[in-house]
Amino acid sequence: MSQFTDFGLNPALLKAIEELGFENPMPIQEKAIPVLLEQDTDFVGLAQTGTGKTAAFGLPLLQKIDATQRCVQALILCPTRELCMQITRDLQHYAKYIPEIYVVPVYGGASIEVQFKELARKPQVIVATPGRLRDMIRRNRVDFSNVKTMILDEADEMLNMGFQEEVDDILEYMPREGRHTMLFSATMPKEVEAILNKYMTDPVKVAVGERNSGTANVDHKYYMMAAKDRYSVLKRIIDYTPSIYGIIFCRTKLETQEIADSLIQDGYNAAALHGDLSQAMRDNVMDHFRKRSLQLLVATDVAARGIDVSDLTHIINYNLPDDIETYVHRSGRTGRADKRGICISLVHLREKHKVKQIEKIVGRPIERAVIPTGKEVCEKQLFNHIDRIEHVDINREDIDDYLPVIFKKLEWMSREELITRMVALNFNRFLDYYKDAVDLNVDENSEKKDKKERKKERDRQDETMKRLYFGLGKNDHALPQKIIGKINDVTRSKNIPIGRIDLFNDFSYVDVEESFVPMILECFSDPRNNPTGIVVEVAKEQPKREKKTSERNGRDEKKTREQKKPREERPEETERLANTRQEEPFEKKSKKKNRDFDDDKPKYKVERSRDGHEWLDPDWRNHLDDIELFLDDEDMRPSRKERNEERGFGSKKEKSAKAKKEKGAGSKGSSRSGGSAMKSGFRSSDYDIDRGSRSSRGSSRGTSSRDSGRGRRGAARNEEPSYYSPKRRGGKRK
Repeated sequence: MSQFTDFGLNPALLKAIEELGFENPMPIQEKAIPVLLEQDTDFVGLAQTGTGKTAAFGLPLLQKIDATQRCVQALILCPTRELCMQITRDLQHYAKYIPEIYVVPVYGGASIEVQFKELARKPQVIVATPGRLRDMIRRNRVDFSNVKTMILDEADEMLNMGFQEEVDDILEYMPREGRHTMLFSATMPKEVEAILNKYMTDPVKVAVGERNSGTANVDHKYYMMAAKDRYSVLKRIIDYTPSIYGIIFCRTKLETQEIADSLIQDGYNAAALHGDLSQAMRDNVMDHFRKRSLQLLVATDVAARGIDVSDLTHIINYNLPDDIETYVHRSGRTGRADKRGICISLVHLREKHKVKQIEKIVGRPIERAVIPTGKEVCEKQLFNHIDRIEHVDINREDIDDYLPVIFKKLEWMSREELITRMVALNFNRFLDYYKDAVDLNVDENSEKKDKKERKKERDRQDETMKRLYFGLGKNDHALPQKIIGKINDVTRSKNIPIGRIDLFNDFSYVDVEESFVPMILECFSDPRNNPTGIVVEVAKEQPKREKKTSERNGRDEKKTREQKKPREERPEETERLANTRQEEPFEKKSKKKNRDFDDDKPKYKVERSRDGHEWLDPDWRNHLDDIELFLDDEDMRPSRKERNEERGFGSKKEKSAKAKKEKGAGSKGSSRSGGSAMKSGFRSSDYDIDRGSRSSRGSSRGTSSRDSGRGRRGAARNEEPSYYSPKRRGGKRK
């Protein structure tokens, strides 16, 4: 096995990584570092989360940085704030003995003014999230003209989080000549391959492990339980593993906060990590978690992306991820640095198929574990406590002064009594909680068994049930719970077994245990118990349960046997077709009816108003075809002058003079454009007197002042109805 000293790293870097405890390089480091040190080329590294990718690109990058030049020479893009800070922290540790190299993180959620000041110091390396960096570019706060290296870390997750547009903008802004691009990812989706093809030239590809495979140092398990018992199972797993130090992944921010709050209330050392927390709060949580002040971290996928915490023992999937590949990233949080880790998934019956999908992606079977019983949990906690007592470090200098008093106080107790009391003091809580604990394990075939048992139970109930007629139905807003409540109120009993309830419009059928029928009938026949007089009696005929059949276009989808037969095999069809063939052929009738306008028969109804005036049928649309044909005849159509004279309209001068005269007269009830026209009850909404007019729906005070004197657009209404039809709205006359 090679060592870091074999790669040709400078002494300052070797001294730093030796202090960090790095001895032998990991597989991705062993393959990537020599290539990146010797060649200035585009590079693609595929490795699972937690395999040392930061050192793989960070050590060659720091060695190639020209510390004498104060300008941006390298840019590292990553998806989250936590990962941005983690990479910055790692690079600062690697460059501990190269003080001239300055690394600056740029991420959202922090003070932008502080970051302006940091960028003004002209760092050589910028580690940034896409959103905040694009903002800096638009503000002209960074200069990338001297950038030689561009690194995309966790590229797959960066694109999954919706940073495609930001990444494209940043890459377009980067100089093309003299720049080489590195891409590191756990998976290679199509979006990442698109970036590779667009912005990289003949990259060197290095892959460690199988594509989309899980870490070899991780044991994968799942617990099968009912969905309602998910939180109880989580608590039992935590109690069964006293030394647990891990992350609990949830699907949403709300669920994350709820689970964390519940664990804290139940006495567990836990905290939440999600996007709704401020950056200061997130930093505080992560600081406590790294120092092991917190035992459990409840987090979302986005918040936990890039969390590099050593010695994690467990990853718990409170919910299986929607994207199965996310499972690989979650499980990669543990099992690092050649240490073993456990990835646990809480699965209910309907999620069993997801386990099969995960097995295909991970490339190994996932073991089903048995949920521990309450007794097993208590035993595990007890032995763990005894082990802690056995291996505790005793500081004699601090307690020697107190021991004589303690010995004298407890000298009356025997050894057995002392141990018994110590156990009782520390485990009363566990013993009380798990005293009557039920078995939370679920049989995978229990769902089918439950369905069969429920069907058998229904069949047994049907044999002992009697059907009653109830005078309440849908029209009375009756619901099953309302009927059950009514039975309970009238009979003053809640122990009556009730089965099937069928609701109809005016009545209902209720299945009741046969032994309770006489009592129910007696109670409902008493007006004191049944003041509303609801009719209840034994159903004359107990209708059989009919299978519901769906309908389509008012017809039953299910056909009879005769209908399913071919047409030729149906006797009624054969006879009908034979008779049809013997009939004389008929001519196809025209859809358009022939109309004879010489006929004196009226084509539409004429109605008469109170004052004797006549007008067309208000439902004039029924006669549009007749009317339009009538209007097509030029000889029969009156001229505009004739129509105006008939309606009382004259020339513009005449109308103007008439308007002045009416204005001067000031007669009450008359409008400016002929208010007397409204006496007949004629409405402008029913007819447009002129074919080009736009009459509004009837103002009872006549037309407005702006309509007077505007020719035919605002023409006054004539008292005499016109035979001229309204125009057809929404169409053209042929």
